[in-house]
Amino acid sequence: VQLQASGGGLVQAGGSLRLSCAGSGRSFSTYGMGWFRQAPGKEREFVAHISWSGGSTLYADSVKGRFTISRDNAKNTVYLQMNSLKPEDTAVYYCAANKGSPLGSYAYWGQGTLVTVSS
Repeated sequence: VQLQASGGGLVQAGGSLRLSCAGSGRSFSTYGMGWFRQAPGKEREFVAHISWSGGSTLYADSVKGRFTISRDNAKNTVYLQMNSLKPEDTAVYYCAANKGSPLGSYAYWGQGTLVTVSS
């Protein structure tokens, strides 16, 4: 599975962005998908996960209620809708695919897209 993240950019605090992660390969729909982020000088952290069917989601406490993960398996795409953005959401966001626990290991990673939130 190859993944390509897009949709990052510069937004003011309180604004919204929608990230997309396009996957290749017919097996895309069999993978759970996660979003991670890495801020400058910090370790990569989990943001959200959605099961292969879209029926189960999990969010980090820091984004719960503000971010929504969704997927369209017909388009081989996963989305991360980010609302009420804060400066601390500034990071490179990565999508990844796995078949295990949402907080387990991920087999495939996209290249990342930069989100910058200005105060």
